Amino acid sequence: MSDAIENVLHENRKFDPPAEFSANALISTQDAYQQMWEEAKNDPEKFWGDLANSELDWFQPFQKTMEGEMPETKWFTGGKINASYQCLDRHLTSARKNKAALVWEGEPGDTRTLTYQQLHREVCKFANVLKNLGVEPGDRITLYMPMIPELAIAMLACARIGATHSIIFGGFSADAIADRNNDAQAKLVITADGGWRRGKEIPLKANVDTSLEKSPSIEKVVVVRRTGGDVTMVPDRDYWWHDLMEGVSADCEAAQLDSEHPLFILYTSGSTGKPKGVLHTTAGYILGAQMTTRWVFDVHEEDTYWCTADIGWITGHSYIIYGPLANGMTSVMYEGAPNWPDEGRFWELVEKYQVNIFYTAPTAIRAFVKWGDEWPNKYDLSSLRLLGTVGEPINPEAWMWYHRVIGGERCPIVDTWWQTETGGIMISPLPGITPTKPGSCTNPLPGVVPAIVSEDGTPLEENQGGLLVMTQPWPHMLRTLYGDHDRFIETYFSKFDGKYYFAGDGARRDEDGYYWVMGRVDDVLNVSGHRLSTMEVESALVSHELVAEAAVVGFPHDLKGEGICCFVIPKGDIPESEAKELLKQHVRQQIGAIATPDQIRFTPALPKTRSGKIMRRLLRDIAAGRESTQDTTTLEDKTVLEKLRSEK
Repeated sequence: MSDAIENVLHENRKFDPPAEFSANALISTQDAYQQMWEEAKNDPEKFWGDLANSELDWFQPFQKTMEGEMPETKWFTGGKINASYQCLDRHLTSARKNKAALVWEGEPGDTRTLTYQQLHREVCKFANVLKNLGVEPGDRITLYMPMIPELAIAMLACARIGATHSIIFGGFSADAIADRNNDAQAKLVITADGGWRRGKEIPLKANVDTSLEKSPSIEKVVVVRRTGGDVTMVPDRDYWWHDLMEGVSADCEAAQLDSEHPLFILYTSGSTGKPKGVLHTTAGYILGAQMTTRWVFDVHEEDTYWCTADIGWITGHSYIIYGPLANGMTSVMYEGAPNWPDEGRFWELVEKYQVNIFYTAPTAIRAFVKWGDEWPNKYDLSSLRLLGTVGEPINPEAWMWYHRVIGGERCPIVDTWWQTETGGIMISPLPGITPTKPGSCTNPLPGVVPAIVSEDGTPLEENQGGLLVMTQPWPHMLRTLYGDHDRFIETYFSKFDGKYYFAGDGARRDEDGYYWVMGRVDDVLNVSGHRLSTMEVESALVSHELVAEAAVVGFPHDLKGEGICCFVIPKGDIPESEAKELLKQHVRQQIGAIATPDQIRFTPALPKTRSGKIMRRLLRDIAAGRESTQDTTTLEDKTVLEKLRSEK
């Protein structure tokens, strides 16, 4: 039996960048990309050193571009820098001073725009507030907030004084907050009375209060008044943001920090149930965020850019705040759900703010497909010039819908592959030069040297599915797991004895050199000795007109080793038994008999986090008929799980 992951999805459609787009693109020829990529591969120290010198503002120049070998690398050592300065101060000496930095819309429809000068002022004031509360460089600060401007202000204020921020997504429970507070030994929490989600108030401050019963390191809490709901304020511990900001100086020099100073910790789920505190440092991360934003989104001065992610996730860190602001862009922030008050909300905002670049998740796109073309068709989307996807592989049919209905067949799509751990985009089309194929993230960016290898590290041939690894270090990679360096080595580098960073994803490389990510290796099925990607089975299912969305997992099977269980959200009205047979035939036709589902379960919803990720581990437990020990604190709707358990 081969340990290669079998490639069963065949996608031959190809879309060249529109000539008009290419003519104005920052990287406009394949030769220019190839030259950059070869330079970065052959002499990474020169490539990244030259970029760091030309693109970053240094208080003190760095002495050495890179020290050590993967996994123990340090970048730009000896240099002094500040990420908040990189995002704000350096723009104040040009016309960007009066340019919109953040354009914000709350779910109820309230709006706010902050220019670079105004954002700088607010950040400096709040940085002084933090100092007045006793925050010092190196202290860890928890941010548990809705998608409001104060979240951006707080994170940039932390960066300004050298405090390390740990942002916890607003969908997490009190226990999850306490776990993260304790792991980081955080000193202070910044939160809000509540936030809005589908017209309901999310009780953020109440969750923080409960978490503090188990978070002994927290000394003080700062609370933004957002919803106006009743909250308990504990004297000498809890402070209103607006009270603290009154009369505070707007002068606060950016701290001169070492290149490797910890910028933030971001917790990501681990297979053990214990979250992993991914640590990113200052200079390498900000350079990666800045350059990948510019390359992938083809940044122009006049662009209005909207990444729909939540800042509680890495996408929001890198591509709502740090990357866009370092480039002097106008970044849109939206607080609420895409279907509140109706399913046209995103498209209404695209029209209202004349958005040019739109970056969202395949999960959202599949929801848009399900809601119907009539919603985007109500709005003028002609301002859009570039579309992007992030978070998981996109199935070709969703890609085609996005291309046709949202992009009007004129917008390139950048399908980006990267992770919390990589800090920034690693593999993506460059929109001015890369012919795209639906479902492929295409080529590695300059400085990214991937390979696809077998379980024993042997490089695989084209169209052989295997493990996606990185063979060279890059500046914006994680440095450790906070407080647990052994786990960092074990999780990411032990499989190949420190030689490669192993991403945890399976992939293949086609005859054009394009990468096709096939999903997490733990989402790979082993059916009768064949290793199949769940993503490819899902793609086959959602290409059928009866299916709005699907999630596929394996379960123990006496004969096959693993069987294929499909959880399907249906579109049409058809008897279940008939629909199941139709879908089995469809998968067999699309992929082959080996991929025929053993079980198809219809469901009105799938268990997802509020960021839209399907919690496949929970589905694996349900398919196997076992009780789940997984953490369910991130689930948006726990009733989905109960319904799935009660149905067979």
